[in-house]
Parts: sequence; C-alpha cells; structure tokens
Amino acid sequence: MSQLFKKKSVDQILSDAEKNPNSLSKTLSITDLVSLGIAAIVGAGIFSTIGLAAFNGGPAISLLFVFVAFACVFTALSYAQFASTVPVSGSAYTYAYVAFGELFAWIIGWALILEYAVSNMVVAISWSQYFVSMCEGFGIHIPKWLTMAPQYATEAYQKSVDLGLDKLTGVEKVALEAYNTAPNIGGLPIIFDLPAGIITVLVTMLVYIGIKESKRASNIMVMIKIGIILAVIIGGAFFVKPENWIPFAPNGLGGVMGGVAAVFFAFIGFDSISTTAEECKNPQRDLPRAMIACLIICAILYVSITLVLTGMVNYTELNVKDPLSYVFHYVGFDHMAGIISVTSVVAITSALLVFQLAQPRIWMTMSRDGLMPKKFAQIHPKYKTPSFATIVTGFVVAIPALFLKMDFFVDLTSVGTFFAFIVVCGGVLYMDHTGLSKKAKFKVPYINGKYLIGLGFIVGLILSFKYGHEELSQWKDLGADILIHKSLVIFFWFVWLTLSILAFKYKFSLLPVIGIMINLYLMSELGASNWIIFIIWLLIGLVIYFIYGKKHSKLKDQNS
Repeated sequence: MSQLFKKKSVDQILSDAEKNPNSLSKTLSITDLVSLGIAAIVGAGIFSTIGLAAFNGGPAISLLFVFVAFACVFTALSYAQFASTVPVSGSAYTYAYVAFGELFAWIIGWALILEYAVSNMVVAISWSQYFVSMCEGFGIHIPKWLTMAPQYATEAYQKSVDLGLDKLTGVEKVALEAYNTAPNIGGLPIIFDLPAGIITVLVTMLVYIGIKESKRASNIMVMIKIGIILAVIIGGAFFVKPENWIPFAPNGLGGVMGGVAAVFFAFIGFDSISTTAEECKNPQRDLPRAMIACLIICAILYVSITLVLTGMVNYTELNVKDPLSYVFHYVGFDHMAGIISVTSVVAITSALLVFQLAQPRIWMTMSRDGLMPKKFAQIHPKYKTPSFATIVTGFVVAIPALFLKMDFFVDLTSVGTFFAFIVVCGGVLYMDHTGLSKKAKFKVPYINGKYLIGLGFIVGLILSFKYGHEELSQWKDLGADILIHKSLVIFFWFVWLTLSILAFKYKFSLLPVIGIMINLYLMSELGASNWIIFIIWLLIGLVIYFIYGKKHSKLKDQNS
C-alpha cells in the first residue's frame, strides 16, 4: 500500500531527467509554445463543433465561451505553477506523481492517453469532412463509401427501409449512397473513412521525424489559420444583422449549458504544450507565459467569431458541420466560403499535429518510471523523438478514425480532460500545504479562501433554492431514483462542502479551488454514458497497473 501513494520528489524528477542519456532536443522558444498552444486550441472546435453549440444555445453561446475560458484560466494558472516547478515531459501525469503518488499518477496518465487519443480521432474525422468538401469544390469526387464511418451508412439504410426515402435528411441521403455503392464482401458493405486514416499516418510521420520539423509546420499553419479567422471576423462583421441576436438565449440556460461539451472541446489543447517541457529552451519561464497567452488569444477569437456567426445568420441555421464556410455561402459570398474551406483543412491539420505530438511523450514518461514497457521510452538516435511511442500512437488514432462515428468521441474527450484538470488544481493546494510551492518560479496568486469558499457554498445554495424552482421540482418528481439521475450534482455539492471545511482549516488558496469547482460543475453537465465509458477505461487501466506497472515501478526498489 505504501508504494501506491509514494510520491516522487521534484529534485528526484529533475535529477532523473538530467541523467537520462536519451534526452530530447531543446528547441522550443516561447513563440513556438504559443504557436503550438494556438494550433491545438484553434482546430476542429472552431471549424465544426461551434456550429452545433450555437444551434442549441443561440447567440448566448458566446457567454459560454467566456465562462469556459474563465474556467480554463484557473486551470492554466495551476498548470503553469507545476510546469515551472517540474519542467519535464509528462504534463498532469508527472504533476500527480509529485502531489498524490504513484496510483494517482497512473490514473491521470491513463486518462490523458484517452484524452489525447480520442481528441485526435475527432480531429481526424473532422479533417476528413472538410477535406472531402474542399475536393468537391474543386470538382474531385471521392467515392462516398471511402469518406465515412460504416455506422452512418447502415443507420441511413435502416431508416430508409423503415420510414422511406422521403424521411431522410440531406446528410443521410449521402450516407445511403455510400451504403448502396460500397463494394461487398460476403454481403457486408465495405465502408470506412480513408482520408481520416491517411492524414493521421502523414502527421504521425512528421511527428516521428522531429520536433524542429513539427514546430516549423505548426508555425506556418497557425499563421494561415489566424489570418483566415481574423478575415472571417472582420469580413463577417459587414454582414451582421443585430436582429439575429434576438432572442439572445432562445433555449434558456439549459440550451446554453447543453453546449458545454462542444465548447470545452474547442478549448482543449492548452495543457498539451506542457508535455513538451523537456524540449523547451527555458521551460520554467516560458511554459507559464505561453499557456496564459494562448488561452487569452483563443478566448478573444472564439467569442468574436461566435458573435459574428450568430449575427450573420439566425442560430437555427447553424446545425452544419462547416459553419464558417456555410455562413458566407448563406450571404452569397461564395469566394470567401471557398477560401475558408481550404484553410480549415490546414487549421485542423495543425491541431492534429499537436495532439499527436503530446501523446507519445506521456507514454514515454510513464515508461521511464517503469509503469509501461521500456520500449515506449525509446528515443530515435537521429530524430531525437520517442519513436516507438509515436508509431503506436499513429495506430491507436488511425484505426478507430477509419471506422467509428465522431459523435461517440466528443463528450468522452471532455470527461478525461476535466478529470486531469481537477487533479492539477488539487495538486497546487497540496504544493501550498507542503511548502513545495516555494520551489516554483511561477505561483498561482494566493488569495486566502478560508471564509470565501464556505461563503460561496452558502450563497450557491440560496441562489439554487431561489431561482432553481424548475430544477427542484424535477428532483421531487424523481423520488427514490434521485441518487441515480442526480448523483453527479449531489457529488458536486458534497465536494464543495468538503472543500469549504478544509479551506477553513488549512486556509486554501481560492483560485485553485475555483478551478476545481468549475471543472467539476462542467463535468457534472456531461451525460452519464460518458462517465460509464470513462470509468470502464479507468478500470482497465487499473488492471494493467496492478498486473504490470506496480511490479516494474522504479519506486518499488526504493520501498524495499
């Protein structure tokens, strides 16, 4: 049991990193880090999921972007403190090892593997959709059975049999065409998303070749997509009709919060640059600055573009896979729509690149600690990249992207990310309590939360009872089933109460606690099915840990 919660000291981690003969190449400046952060954040979210979020929440979805960015700032501050204290690869996994011990580190590392892998599956599938659309704009028509997950086609076919062709939407008719034109083997139609698989392989090859090549490609792609996003904001402003912003929140708070998963997915990525700490020229200074800078820049871009989109067309028109190009088609500016379609392919490629860069470095760090096979820590002698881990990452992302639906992945990505964010914010509280924060070159500003956290809990309860009549009536109607349907909300309030008591006793810093509570609240807004899949994933990870990781852990010898 002592091994499960044994922690690695900061000095030990830094010493191990310095002595490691298989070190990575230190080439990243603060400009490169900001570029990588923007590349990760401004990707599939702004070019695809933003449309669905606006459709559900109306123009008020811009406020949700502000709220989620606000939540991310507290988390980013916590990441920045850890990054300045432990400037090595591993991100939240390494931070958890310092704060909570080996078992928590494994859980976080396993959750990060899910986050980065699933994120890239979504990005690869979204890239495929834009690429196919771009090709059609140039008169190149890829066979439909090579451009989608088989489930889309089989569902469309079944719906046409059950309800008739006239009941199919435009997208479903395309899926039915894929089903009808696909080659068959033994009566089974062969349908898969070939572009999603190909782009994953190509990006994996670039990441394998080296960090210098990756950063150059990322910097070029970021300049292109920031340019086009500014063009959308400035050009679209001339087509804005203020009446489209009325009603501002047509579906109320529920409609706005229903877009939490999609909006949060648009912000995922600022944490991924912490995995490159070992390749930074000055990680303790540059990582904190880069995280905050890229988060602020992207928040401004997201809010601006949401207001422009919902001002150009009515929010009810935005339930499309390519909202940015759609709005310019809608106002008759087809030339701009074509440019956006091409640029979006570049933009989404850059997001794919950063996530594909991050995941192998998590595996590499876990392997160095003995929790995964040694092969994952193998560094290519020429390219100075985690070669084997990069190749495995390519297979892990490419194969599901070929065959699975994007809808399945979006919410699942957010669950793992929220979990990691909560642990990092909690880790800062531990650092403050044990004095580890003294070693940090960047610290989360300290605001004494002794009374404020408990006061916030009381105010929150009062506001819930005063303005949450509809929600409270739902609770009454549930009766004995309340624990099943509202368990996440109950857990949220229980954690807040617990933190209020602990804050009073230990004078917790206010900002990390706010980060914990906002992330936990957003986490509670996700569907129960995503939680179930996430818990199953964690259980699989625990089995692997107790079979392999615990036995081969480098800390095991220190316990004996």
